Amino acid sequence: MCGEHRTHPIDTVTVPGRSRSPGPRSPAEVREAVRHAFEGARRSRSRDIVAGDEAVGDALLVASELTTNAMLHGGGVTQFEVTLDDWDVRLSVSDRSEELPTSAQHIDERGFMRVGGHGWPIVCHLARDITISELDAGGKRITAVVPLSPR
Repeated sequence: MCGEHRTHPIDTVTVPGRSRSPGPRSPAEVREAVRHAFEGARRSRSRDIVAGDEAVGDALLVASELTTNAMLHGGGVTQFEVTLDDWDVRLSVSDRSEELPTSAQHIDERGFMRVGGHGWPIVCHLARDITISELDAGGKRITAVVPLSPR
């Protein structure tokens, strides 16, 4: 795990008038949603969000890694959410598995680098805060907060 994390059960609530879609079908869809959120936030505010290319890239990478991990290890993405404020972008990915993410060994028994297994360490490095919540209906939600200002 990343070191410190919080785990607690949460309810999922469907807001009336808002349809609940199945999760995104690919990391590319998630990256597009993050880009769209940045564009919408920039248009709707009287001043620009202070987010350089590096911060946007970090948010895109974290969203992509969380989604890929949910698809590969969590039984698929059941929900994705992105929210921005003046300081952070909050990325939440829900999946069907209750297993907590772990870091894989990067070196095989012969001493060679393994392919894969780098996603969770990347998320842990780029996110300022990570919360893992059990969902009452089963599965989990991972929320990662990526700062918009330089680390």
